[in-house]
This record gives sequence, structure tokens and C-alpha cells, in this order.
Amino acid sequence: MDVSTCLKSLLLAIRQYRNNKSALNASQLQKHIEDVCGLKCGVVLFSGQLLPSECLSGLMEVAGDPNTNHTLTGTIISLLAQFASDGEAKEALHSSYNFTGTLAAIIHCNTTTPEEPLVLQCLNVLQRLTYNVRTLHCVSHIHELISFLMQHVQSSNDDTVKACLGLMANLCRHDISVQSHIKSQSNVKAFYRALINFLGHNCLTVVVFALSILSSLTLNEEVGQKLFNAKNIHQTFQLIFNITVNGDGTLTRNYAVDLLVDLLKNPKIADYLTKYKHLSVCLSEVLGLLHSKDPDTASKVMELLVSLCSVPVLRKLVCETVLRPPAPRIQPGTRKGVQARGSEPSLALVHWVTSPLDGPEQCYMQALSLLTELFEEAIDSSLCCSAQSFVELLLQEVLVLLQSPDSTEGDQLLKKHCLRAGRVISLTLSLLCGDDALRMLVSQRLSPEVCVSQVELLLSYCQDLAGSTCTTSNYQLSQVCSEVVLKTLELMSHLKQQMPDMETSFYRILQDQRMVTPLSLALTSNCREHVQVALRILFEAAPLPDFPSVILGDSIAANNAYRQRDGELSIRSSSACDDVSFAGKSFSMMHAEPSGSAYHSIDSLIKKLRNGVELQEKVKDVHMSEVIDVYEQKVSALACKESRLQDLLEAKALALSQADRLIAQYRCQRAQAEAEARKLASLLKDTERRKEDLQTELNDQLLEVERLKSDSQQLLEHNSRLQAVADQHQELKGTYNQLLSRYDKGEGMLKELQAAHISLTQQAEGLKKINEGFKLQQERTLAEMAEKEEQIKGLKSDVQEKDRNITGLQNELKRQEEQIHEMEENISILRKELNKTEQARKDSSIKASSLELQKSQLEARVEKMEEDLSKHTQMIAMIHSLSSGKLKDVTANLSL
Repeated sequence: MDVSTCLKSLLLAIRQYRNNKSALNASQLQKHIEDVCGLKCGVVLFSGQLLPSECLSGLMEVAGDPNTNHTLTGTIISLLAQFASDGEAKEALHSSYNFTGTLAAIIHCNTTTPEEPLVLQCLNVLQRLTYNVRTLHCVSHIHELISFLMQHVQSSNDDTVKACLGLMANLCRHDISVQSHIKSQSNVKAFYRALINFLGHNCLTVVVFALSILSSLTLNEEVGQKLFNAKNIHQTFQLIFNITVNGDGTLTRNYAVDLLVDLLKNPKIADYLTKYKHLSVCLSEVLGLLHSKDPDTASKVMELLVSLCSVPVLRKLVCETVLRPPAPRIQPGTRKGVQARGSEPSLALVHWVTSPLDGPEQCYMQALSLLTELFEEAIDSSLCCSAQSFVELLLQEVLVLLQSPDSTEGDQLLKKHCLRAGRVISLTLSLLCGDDALRMLVSQRLSPEVCVSQVELLLSYCQDLAGSTCTTSNYQLSQVCSEVVLKTLELMSHLKQQMPDMETSFYRILQDQRMVTPLSLALTSNCREHVQVALRILFEAAPLPDFPSVILGDSIAANNAYRQRDGELSIRSSSACDDVSFAGKSFSMMHAEPSGSAYHSIDSLIKKLRNGVELQEKVKDVHMSEVIDVYEQKVSALACKESRLQDLLEAKALALSQADRLIAQYRCQRAQAEAEARKLASLLKDTERRKEDLQTELNDQLLEVERLKSDSQQLLEHNSRLQAVADQHQELKGTYNQLLSRYDKGEGMLKELQAAHISLTQQAEGLKKINEGFKLQQERTLAEMAEKEEQIKGLKSDVQEKDRNITGLQNELKRQEEQIHEMEENISILRKELNKTEQARKDSSIKASSLELQKSQLEARVEKMEEDLSKHTQMIAMIHSLSSGKLKDVTANLSL
């Protein structure tokens, strides 16, 4: 089933379920929703077309109905939550379809049962949907949602606590209205105490959420000054860096980085960070994350580094850490993981810059922003020379990104290409502010053809978009293309002096009529930088003869008129939005959603309003005047668009009239050119006659020139002979000078060698005397050695005699032990006989006592013999230490 058929079936099922909320219709609708989930049709759903928009509006209405089954509501939320990570779909859900208000309304209806899985699902989706997105103050039930979060942050369910804290951190960040509402609550002090208690939680995610909320609410108050003072801030820094480097989840790392980015906006905390003693180590570890394969992690790390570059001291440290040359590997035994983390983060930046266009946009955009910051710092400091090799590698890879993309890739990839190309050109322009070597590198790597092809492609896209349907996406794409065109022209303006071909192409493009659109959009822009670039380009283009200044003025006037009407419309729309949101609070939850105010299309509703027919039952309580005001705003918006199209049509008519004037000028110039051609033909005939006369004179001059050539040839030969003699004289002179210098060097060397000879002779005499002394000492040593050898021989004989004595004593000891063994056997026999008769026992005891006496005598003798053995052992050890004999063998024998 294709996407269109599936969406039509889904819309039909939604209408059937709204008319009759039966179980069968609910199951059919859930089946169709599951079919849409399997198609992966996010691009079609958020394309802005009528069918997908009605499907999304119907799903919002069904999900927001309190009578809808929780299972069906959860299925719808799961379908829409799939697109909460995509940037454009997330923005559409948040602004166009008010998905945030729908989820807040669902939570408000289930306030009494916060343990429901649907409530937790809504909290998790809201957390993803509101991350880095500011919530509008007119969103329905936003105050009730904040009260729910403040009440349930101390829930017993950890998942609910984590979801509430994460959502509260998103809502509080950069939203003063939400912060003021929270501070005005009566239980705000208890809320602060709960957040402070969470700082000791065992889950790091909860700790980061609590810190983020506290920094948003209390950073400039007394509570925040106590929490983030000089004593505690270093622990906070350590916690944030630990989570960033060693965090096991992307969610916790993202919130930790956001917390540090917010804290750095406070000058006092930024100053604390510059004095943090572990900053260099932490920065090296953070830079190691650039080698991660996860683009989300790398993007968040680069966002942190860009934020650090906002502080001058930290910017210099980051620049030195990233752009310094790699240190030599002195210790080869270092762990591989440590080497990988510290290995050239600049190469990782180049890798992320050159990542494909269909990858995450934030990744290469953050990398280009970081490189721009680093090179601005390097050019201002002394790191420019050390980073020159990296600049050469970077330009080789980055300037390839300026090549024109394939026209069949679609508007989405074209917009991404324009955004990245704009950052690349900004980076290149920052390099042109450096020394001459950097400018030379840029001029060598960049070719005029690349710039011209890109400008031609984008100008043709701008022209096609101007002639197509006027939509918001087309207008945004036209603005992006115009910005890149102007930046490319500014780059060409900087390089036109070094590259002559670039100058020709630059002035040719400036006279193209298609340049009117980029210049008019930039000159009427709200961005100061765009206006300044457009003024610089206009200053270059205004003196050119074919520059379309009249058309440019008309286009600027049309843009100003459109902006004025758009501003008036936005003011009236905002007041109407406030009125609708105020009135919606008194109605049911379904009526609070703009998309669910009626079941039929806008045309049918307008028809019914004109005929004076009452609305359906679910909207009959709405005041007719309020509904008419809403649709009057929509009609006025359509009228504004029509007026802008009329202005564009008038601009086209002016362009056509300008083209007619140019055609007339061309015809006049052509007639003048033909008259000039006829005049040139007559002049050509006169010139030919003069040519014949001059030819004869030229022949005479050639003869004279030949004679002069022969004379000059002779003079040259004579001059060459003289030159050869002069060269020989110079060679002889040089040879003489060389020999003279060699003679001087030889004489100096002779004197040095004579002095060295004298000193060596004296040293030799001294060595002879020392040698004689050593000989006498050697003779004395030999005599002493002979005496020692005689003593050693005597000691050896004594040792042998002692060994024999020890052997006899050992034999006697063995005999004694055998006697003891025999006596013990006799004792055992006597004990057996003792059991037979008591008389025998008495006799045996007498004999045993006598035998024990003998045994004690034998033991005394054995102890005495052991003492003698120990004395002999000590003597043998002393003898062995003198003779360096086999002490180990003797000790072993003695122990045996």
C-alpha cells in the first residue's frame, strides 16, 4: 500500500471514530496507525500538504479527547514520538500542530492517576519534544503541567522523577515566563529543598537535571550564589567533566554539556573555570571524545568547545590544545586507549567537517564553527605558523565542499549544502585575515571555476524559487541561497587581486540581473552581518555600467512593503492567539486545540458561517464572533500573501520593461556598430595601401639589418674571447686565494699540533711513573696472596678433620636413636602385659619409670652432643667464609 492510500484510509478511520467511538472503530483506527508506523513516511506527513495535515490534526484531536481509550492514545503518541528527534518535524509538532499542548492536556486529565503508563509516556515524549525548544506562553495547560511537575518530583517511582526533572529542566531553560511562574508558586521553597536533596542522588542523570533547574532558577539569586560559590563550583566542574567523558548515555552527556554552557554565560563562573586546576587534563579528555563514532556525542562536545571559546582565556587554551603539533611518542609502552584519546583532535575535526550531507547537520556545522573560532584565535596569537601544515590539509579537504551539488538531490540537501558552504566560506575568510602565507595557500587551493559554478547554480535556484509557489520553505531556501551567494562574492572580492581570472568572473557576475534577489533580501534583512556584506558587494557593483540598479530598488521596495504588512499581521495574529487561548481555558480540552475546533475543512466551515448555519454539537458553545475573528486573520494572511504576489508581479513587470529598454539599447548599439564597421572597412583599404609602401621600406631596412648583424657578430666573438681571458684570470685569482687560506689554516693547525704534542709528552711521563707504582703494588699483592693461600690450606685440613669428627658423632647419634627405638618397643610390650594382671602392671610401671630415667639421661647426652655440633657448625661456617668453600653442602650434611 502506498503512502497516499494509507493516509486516506487513516483519515477515513479517524472520521469514523469521531462519529462513533466504538471498540470496532478504535481497533480499525489503531490498525491504520500501525500501518503508517511501518511505512516510515515522516517526510510526507510533515510536507505541509492538505491530506497529511488533516491526518495529523485528526490524530491530535483523538489523542486529546479524554474519552479516548488509553491504548489508542498511547499508540498515537508513539507514532508522533518517532518524529520528535527530527528537527523540522519536531518544530512542526511544536508550533503548527500544538503537540505540546495536547500532551499537557492528557497529563492534566490524568492528574489523579500519575502512575499510569500513559502519563509517563507523555512525560518522556514531552521531554524529547521540548529539548532546546522554547515553549510558547499561550500553550494550553502549561501552568497546570508545571504544577504537576513541581508536585511529583518527589514521587516514589524513579522513572517518573527522572522524566519530571528532565521536562522541568527543558521548560526552565532560557524561558523567563516559566521561571517567573515557578518562583511565584507558594511551594517554591519546598521545591528548592527537593532539588538540593537530589544533588546527593546515586543517579548522575537526576543530579544533572537538578543542577540544570537550579542554575536556571537561582543562579543570580542568593540560593544560587551559595550553591555555585567558589567552594562548590569545582566539584560541579569535576562532575560535569566526568559525566561528559565517562557518561554511559547520550542524554546525560547532553544535559551536562548544556549545564556547563549555561554556567559559562555567568562571568564569575567563567572566571572560576579559568582557575580550575584540572582544566587542561579535562580538556584533553573531552577532545578525545571527538574520535567517537557517535555523531551526537561529537556534536555535543564541539558545542561545549565553541562555548568555551566565548571566554578569551579558555579560547586560547582550546586553540593551543587542538592546533599544537603532536608530541613525539617517547614511551612505547603506553596504553592504547590513552594514545587514541590524545591523538590529534584536529584530524577528527576535519573528519566531521567532511561528513556526508545526509548525516547529522549539527555535527559538521559545529565543527566549522569551532574551526573558525580556533583560527581567529591562532591568527591573533603566535600559533599561526605552527598550524600552517594543518591549514594546508584542512583547505585541501574543506574547499572540496564548495563544489556544486547534484540538482536531483532535492531542496533539503541543497539547503544543507548552502548552510555548510556558508560556514566554509566564513572559515576561509577568517584565514584570509592572517599572514601572506595563509592567503597564498587559499589562493592556490581555490579555483575560480568552483566559485563561479556555485554562484551560477544558486542564482538559478533563486530564480526558480521566485517563480514558483510562495511558501515558507521556498522563502527560507531562497534566503539561505542568497546568503551563500553574497558570501561567495565576498570571498571572490578578497581574492581578485591574487587571481586575475577571479576578477573577471567577479565583475561579470555582479552585472547579472539575477543578483537583484540576493542583494534585495540581504539589504532588507534583520541581520547586521548580512546587510554589511550586501553593502560591500553593492559598493563594488554600483559603478559597473550594466548593473540593474532600477530593478534592485523596486525589489527592495517590494520587500519592505511585504515586511510591513507581515508585521502588522503578526501583531493582530498574536493578539488573536491570546484571546483564543484565554477563551479556551473555560472550554473542554478538545476545544482548546485549534486543529480540533471543527470536523470539516475550512471551506465548508466558511460556507456554513455565510449561510448562518449553526456549528456541530461540539462547537455550538463557541461564540460566533471569536470564530469569525480567527478566520478573518487567516483571510487577511491570504490577502497579505496575495498583495506580496502582486508586488512580485509588479516587480516582474518592471523587469520586463527594463528588458525592453535593454533590447532597444542593444538595437541602437548594433546600428552604431554596423556604421563603425563600414568606417573600419574603408580604413582597412587605406591601411593596405600604406602596408605596400611600408613593405618596400622594410626590405631596405632588412638588408641594412643583415649588415649590422655581421658586424655585431664579429664584435661578439671578440667580446667572447676577452670574456674567456677574464674568466681565466678570475679562476686563477680564486685558486690563489684558496691556496693562501689553506696555507694559513695549515700553519695554525701545525701550532696546535705542536702544543698538543708537548702536552701529550708530559702526560706520557706521568703515566710511566704511575705504571711503576702499580707494578710495585702488584708485587706486594702477590706476596700477600701466597701467604693467604697457605693459611687457606691449613684451614682446609682442619675442616676435613672436623668433618671426620662430625661423622663419628653422627654415627653414635644414630646408635642412640636405635636404642631409644628399642626401648619404646619394650615399653609398648610392657603396657600390653599391664592389662593382663594388676601385679604385672605394678612391675611394669616400676620398669617403665626406670626406663624413663634412662631416657632422660640419653636426652641430656643428646642435647650435649647437639651443642657440640652447633659449635662445630659455627667453626665450619667461619672456615668456609675464609676459604670460600662449599658452605651449602656442609650445612646440608649437618642438617641431615
